[in-house]
This record gives sequence, C-alpha cells and structure tokens, in this order.
Amino acid sequence: MARFRDRARLDPSQVSDRRGASGKVIGGVGGGAGIIILLVAMLLGVNPLDAGISSPSQGSEQPGTTLEECRTGADANQSQDCRIVGYVNSVQAYWDEALPVTGRAYEPAQTYLFTGSTQTGCGVGSAQTGPFYCPADQGVYLDLSFFEQLEARFGAQGGPFAEAYVLAHEYGHHIQNLEGTLASFANDRSTGPDSAAVRIELQADCYSGLWAHHATDTGYLNPLSDEDIAVGLDAAASVGDDRIQERVEGRVTPESWTHGSSEQRQKWFQTGYQTGDHDACDTFSGDV
Repeated sequence: MARFRDRARLDPSQVSDRRGASGKVIGGVGGGAGIIILLVAMLLGVNPLDAGISSPSQGSEQPGTTLEECRTGADANQSQDCRIVGYVNSVQAYWDEALPVTGRAYEPAQTYLFTGSTQTGCGVGSAQTGPFYCPADQGVYLDLSFFEQLEARFGAQGGPFAEAYVLAHEYGHHIQNLEGTLASFANDRSTGPDSAAVRIELQADCYSGLWAHHATDTGYLNPLSDEDIAVGLDAAASVGDDRIQERVEGRVTPESWTHGSSEQRQKWFQTGYQTGDHDACDTFSGDV
C-alpha cells in the first residue's frame, strides 16, 4: 500500500470540506437521463467538455472548511480524509515543478469534498456523476462514496492507490485546462473510441501515470510498489466504457464511448508511469 512519509508536512488548505452543506440538485444527470446512463455517468465521471453539470442551485452553500487535523504524512497513513489531502498535495507539488518546463505556469486547483450535491462554477454537481473537474472554477469535486461504488458495483479492487489514480486523473483535466486543450475541443461532441472526448480522458489517465512515476520525488510518498501500480491499473480498467457497459447494459457499444475502453485506459496510465515523459502523453496524434 502506498505509504506517506511520516514527517511529510501536509497542506490541508488545498482541500475544502463541504460535507453536510450540500446544495439542492435541480434536474437529473443529462437532463432526465435513464438509469443506465445515470449509472454509467456515476462511475465514469463527467467529461470536462461538458461544462454544464446541471441547473444552478437556487440556494446558497455554506463556505467550505479545511481539514485542519491533517498535518503530517503520519496522519495520511491513518485517515482517508488526510490521505486525500496528501495525494492532492503531492499531485500539485509535481505539476508545480513539471508544468513550467512545458512553458506554462501552474495554477493551483482546489479540491472539494462533498456529499450528495454541491454548487460549482459549472452549476450543481452531483455525486451521481462521480468525481469531476470544473474548468470554470478550476475545482476538483469528489464525494468519497464513489470509491465504495467503484468496488461494490463494478468490481474494482479498491484501496488507497485507487483513490490516488482518480485524483491524479482529475488533476490531469486541470492541466489540460491550463494547457488550452479543453478549450480547443469545447465544441466537439463526437463519441467513439477515437473521439476527442476519449482522447481527452486518456490523456488525463496518462497524466495520472506521469504523476505516479514522479510521486516519490514530491517528498510526500515512499516509493510506490508493484502492488500500488496494479491497484491503479485495476481502477483504470474498472471505469473503462466497455467494462461498465457490459455490467450495466449487458452489451458493448463502442460508438457511444466517451472515456475509452479498459485496455485504452490501462495503456495510457502505463505510458505515463513507465516513461515519466510529458511528451509521451500526446493522445491526439495517431491511434489511441
């Protein structure tokens, strides 16, 4: 299991806790989508090309509070909440160093923990959509019950590094936003194995692997084990379009894919992890 260095200093201000202060969701996922689409959306998360998650809330939400008890790596080894803080700190520390090399400055993104639903710059976000990134406010949103669903409904192995993979993936979307990739494909609504939507998700998987390659260098984590990477690959496979369609619908329809197959997602996470090279994560050239 991925272990944090006991004396690593955590910065809990990078994560806000909105649990217990959720907003009211108006409308359903995708505007009244059926239960099949709902379940798929819940496990796959929202593609950041879909900037509007749902209608804005009519009420106001209480300000988020920081997880002040999360101060050290030892705390992260004992508590899931603090582990989330630790992963966020590590991912952002990596990109703060790595992104300037590409000629762009890194801008920190806030992670928001919530239950049920929450107000975002993209409208009301729901736990039913799974973890998501909102380009409008540069926020990563996460209901921790997602990880229980990942195991219970879709057979993922689960564990701490599954959480790390998911968070690093969402921060991959933040990098795409900073790089201008999301804006470049904002009007593309194509689907299928070679679509822009899939290529965006696969690049975020590659960026997740890229962080994993350099995770120890950030000073927060001890060296990752083969078991950690296996858990990350298992999580990537469990949220493949084909795996979810097979379990939910009993058939696979590649023409409707928006996130990529299990094989594709594992391939690109491994590409980032094995190479540690930002340029290797170009999912927009050639086959994916």
